[in-house]
Amino acid sequence: MATASSIPLKVPVVIAGGGPVGLSLAALLAHHGVACLVLEADASYCEGSRAICIARRSQEILGWVGADRPLVDKGLSWVGGRSYFQGTEVLHFKMPSEPSERFAPMLNIQQYYIEQYAHAAAARIGGVDVRWSARVTTVRAQADGVDVDFETADGVTHSVHTDWLVACDGGRSTVREQLGLQLEGMQYEGRYVIVDIEQDTRRAVERLAWFDPPSNPGSTILMHRQPDNVWRIDYQVADHENPVEAVKPENVLPRVQAHLDMIGETAPWKPLWISIYNAKCLTLPSYRHGRVLFAGDAGHLVPIFGVRGLNSGLDDAGNLAWKLALVQQGHAREALLDSYSMERVLATRENIAYGAKSTEFMAPPHHGFALMREAALRLATVAPGVRPLINPRQSAPIEYAGSPLNQPERDGAFTGGAHAGLPAPEASLQTLQGPGHLTALFGTCFVALYFSNEPDVPATLQQLAGSGRAGVAALRLLRVAARGAANADTVVDALGQAWQRCDAAEGTLYLIRPDGYVMGRWRDAAASPAPITAALACVFSGERT
Repeated sequence: MATASSIPLKVPVVIAGGGPVGLSLAALLAHHGVACLVLEADASYCEGSRAICIARRSQEILGWVGADRPLVDKGLSWVGGRSYFQGTEVLHFKMPSEPSERFAPMLNIQQYYIEQYAHAAAARIGGVDVRWSARVTTVRAQADGVDVDFETADGVTHSVHTDWLVACDGGRSTVREQLGLQLEGMQYEGRYVIVDIEQDTRRAVERLAWFDPPSNPGSTILMHRQPDNVWRIDYQVADHENPVEAVKPENVLPRVQAHLDMIGETAPWKPLWISIYNAKCLTLPSYRHGRVLFAGDAGHLVPIFGVRGLNSGLDDAGNLAWKLALVQQGHAREALLDSYSMERVLATRENIAYGAKSTEFMAPPHHGFALMREAALRLATVAPGVRPLINPRQSAPIEYAGSPLNQPERDGAFTGGAHAGLPAPEASLQTLQGPGHLTALFGTCFVALYFSNEPDVPATLQQLAGSGRAGVAALRLLRVAARGAANADTVVDALGQAWQRCDAAEGTLYLIRPDGYVMGRWRDAAASPAPITAALACVFSGERT
């Protein structure tokens, strides 16, 4: 138990909420050299599976702090799924995937493992103080930061002053309430019961969905395998059913048993966790309010369909960490944090748009939607062209269109590839350490990818990387060659994937942000490095001299 003397009076960053987003953000900030205090109301990691599907982008983000290895070792990867209507398969989808890619498109793992691995990464890096059973009670904004009161398990209230407060305290955010802010949007009435059961199975790891199955007529059922012989089962309850009664074991277990019987899963099983959920499409219009920032469910709530909840929260953390580090360390002005809000609110609105479409199919909000869904499902049994309507639209990285950080490019200079505002593509490479991946080069600092088969990098570009900055403010210059040998400053794209996916030619340069997003790209960069210097200046405009 923390004592009053051991609790600091001032810290650079306080994170309210020690769930997967808060702990991941803490590890990322520590990775960038910023100390923080995490205040979590619960006594330990969460119970129940909760968010379970971790997208490739989220695996990359967790990889920046070394949490990817335990995640991949423990989790169950998958690339597609199947949907059934009244027992007939109507969709078999696969997400884009290559055997040479660093991560699978999706990985199933219980949320408490993600929290555990992020916490371990933070502890390994150092500079993160996590306080369990510490409930934030009062937030008082000041000109130079925020005063935060929190109550510990012994009933004592403590106060801490912080330069920055990041609210990661979930859908019922105390920080949001303290600031008098309201989420905007809508929520759906349809409810889903969520059940974890333990049962041995040999079934493939896929996303499985049944519409109006014989086991539970009129319902929709989702199933995902998880580690530790755990099934995650979500099923829709009728509008007239009482939500309190719906989660009672005597009402849940017979439905689960009927479905297991229908699909031929006959091994003994036992329930582990039961909860209930309804879809919400809500967001704050801004994720920055002075020295208070919002991430994850504290700032937005999106439907579970398409698994955009936790994945969007981890993307919040990946976007915010490097920007907050630059501001806190004096390399950038506070205005840089406005780009965090702009980019991530845009992403939320796109996630909500996709999530709403999926929700209206998975849990029709009224009779008209139900009729449309049944028509599509019945047609899908005989008309394959209709089947894409059933696709769950799994989570994917969002383009930051219109971001103030995006650098313009000359008309016609590029005809394809990843432009500014998109995440850098994946590619297999040869590095000094052996086989590697393009995305593994990001997450620590800015990276300039110079595509050239000439062994000597022009001096004009070498000067860009020799500005003396350190940490997240540094610029690493890497030559991407199509042939030859790798060294400390050169990676080899023997398969041509990076060159092709970046629409690269001799002399092309890509400037990649610390979060792996393309900031700008230029042809013949060595002859005219001024736009690259200007691009960096728009970030480092507040750097101390």
